Amino acid sequence: MPLASPAVSASPAKPGAPRWTTEAIEALYALPFNDLVHRAQQVHREHFDANEIQRSALLSVKTGGCSEDCKYCSQSARHEAKLERESMLELEQVLTAAKAAKDGGATRFCMGAAWRGPKDRDLERVLEMIRSVKALGLETCVTLGLLKEGQAEKLKSAGLDYYNHNLDTAEDFYGEIVSTHSYADRMDTLERARGAGMKICCGGIIGMGESRRVRAGLLAQLANMNPAPESVPINHLIAIPGTPMEDTKPLDPFEFVRTIACARISMPTSFVRLSAGRQGMSDELQALCFLASANSIFYGDKLLTTGNAEAGRDEALFARLDLRAI
Repeated sequence: MPLASPAVSASPAKPGAPRWTTEAIEALYALPFNDLVHRAQQVHREHFDANEIQRSALLSVKTGGCSEDCKYCSQSARHEAKLERESMLELEQVLTAAKAAKDGGATRFCMGAAWRGPKDRDLERVLEMIRSVKALGLETCVTLGLLKEGQAEKLKSAGLDYYNHNLDTAEDFYGEIVSTHSYADRMDTLERARGAGMKICCGGIIGMGESRRVRAGLLAQLANMNPAPESVPINHLIAIPGTPMEDTKPLDPFEFVRTIACARISMPTSFVRLSAGRQGMSDELQALCFLASANSIFYGDKLLTTGNAEAGRDEALFARLDLRAI
């Protein structure tokens, strides 16, 4: 018997209406847990092999000293997190890390820089990194902040596959998290990346004190992009000492799993990635996330500045769950 969820329409209520409303995704969240996960599995198996997981590696190529005030981030120069500002890595350092990631089974290599946005002189060095990593046979992804006119085209010409720029949260909650740039600024950068012909890696952070409705609003915004992001990282807040969110109350783990399931249902063909916060998750919680149809992870011992689940632990978990790396 099909699951009963009358609030979730299969088509827009009227011509031109969004495919997914915040209310429709709230209705998904409200389903009994088992029904929600079952529905996510049904959607997932229509588009993916349910036992395959894509693996990406992430490297900070320029750490700390960011001028923005994102409350969750240790790289902001405005916060008191004890993170030393570092110069941009040299090309050989990046290539060494990329080769190690490929040898470890990663298929995509992501490079992040702590800027409001790249200056042209900095962008030239990043372009060389992209070309060199691409030559290793890896997919390439960068997160560089806000892009100016013409920069997305340069990134595309260098061979960039994905531009990562998360929305972080829903628009009506965004002012609680960031004040130094707007939600519209983020959307403009995503449009520039799309306009240049790149794929999009775009998701958000869960557990920043937002309501379920805010979480639903974030997913609705992502799902209604045309097309939806090819890769959707779902980050669990890491409450980093020295940031304004260091004392944030932890999110109920089952609410995080529900978010994964709702992301899958609302974005059927996207890779939904377990991202920041995975180091603190038990194997059992990660297994629930995979059951709820997460099918991508960041692989390796470190993300930009925070720890990640160790590669050996991931290999053991994959073996226990009979999961295969794509």
